[in-house]
Amino acid sequence: MPAVVSISISKSLKSIEKEIPPDMVPFLPFQNGHLQVPNEMIDKKGMIKIGGGSGFIVDKTGIIVTNKHVVADKNAEYAIINSKGEKMQGEILARDPIDDVAILRIQDVKSELPTVKLGDSSEVDLGTNVLAIGNALGIFQNTVSSGIISGLARSIRAQTETDDQKPSMQELRGLLQTDAAINPGNSGGPLVDFNGNAIGINAAIVFGAQNLGFAIPINYVKRDLEDLSRHGRIRRPLLGLRYMMVDDNLKEKMNLPVDYGAMIVGHAPQIPAIIKGSPADKAKLKERDIITECNGEKLSDTKTIQDILEAKTVGDILDLNIMRGNKKIKAKVTLSERK
Repeated sequence: MPAVVSISISKSLKSIEKEIPPDMVPFLPFQNGHLQVPNEMIDKKGMIKIGGGSGFIVDKTGIIVTNKHVVADKNAEYAIINSKGEKMQGEILARDPIDDVAILRIQDVKSELPTVKLGDSSEVDLGTNVLAIGNALGIFQNTVSSGIISGLARSIRAQTETDDQKPSMQELRGLLQTDAAINPGNSGGPLVDFNGNAIGINAAIVFGAQNLGFAIPINYVKRDLEDLSRHGRIRRPLLGLRYMMVDDNLKEKMNLPVDYGAMIVGHAPQIPAIIKGSPADKAKLKERDIITECNGEKLSDTKTIQDILEAKTVGDILDLNIMRGNKKIKAKVTLSERK
């Protein structure tokens, strides 16, 4: 628990005022062109707390991991508060462009810090006893709840934010499901086994359900930490195409030659199926191609291209089997770095 921290999110009053939509201004307490905020909500630096989450220290020099959605606002300041209530300044080192993982560092560390040991999420079994630790509701620091791992390799669609703070839906895959209570503010805290090893990061809950929470597998975090140490940034592979998974229903609707695979398709005229200059473009893949196999693995709802890419790195080669109409073709694609 001493290695679990709270992350306080603050912004200046001026920044908050700029982000208020014009149609909301009449409904808010503005006076002389400025939003009226109680003095007790403004700290000595003129900053206002707008939210919070949890995180945990994984290196004695002050490296912290949390969820990307906890530190999504690039215009905010992030303070780290330890279990003793001491406040320290946090610096964001990296955000994973795909998974809900971010890495921070405590500035001006003066002594070795306690850490959480990282386990191996690939070894986790159904029924494993776990504890979820975090800052529940942003109020109750050092909250611990217990439960078990109740599901493996889950996928959900969750609301997140893009770099320009616009809401967006993202599919999160490979998650650990647990019935340990996870509340708002717990996000970013560790999900640990009874040996004290972190096996995941508390990430999401399903509103309206009971005992249904999800955690990012810790092996995703270990991969990102290794990238940061080796390259100074998180390097994720890019294939460069958009797709939808084929099933019986889609086969019948679109008269397709197969009932499985990933069909390359754009979402709209301004959102192309294949990104120009990407590995998929260089391999001459085309819209409406159906990728049926990748490196010998059949693609389906339970094994998507995203699942394949999770285990790959920049420079890896994919051997693709493709249906183009009724013609079978093969392609080799070398993954580039996602920017």
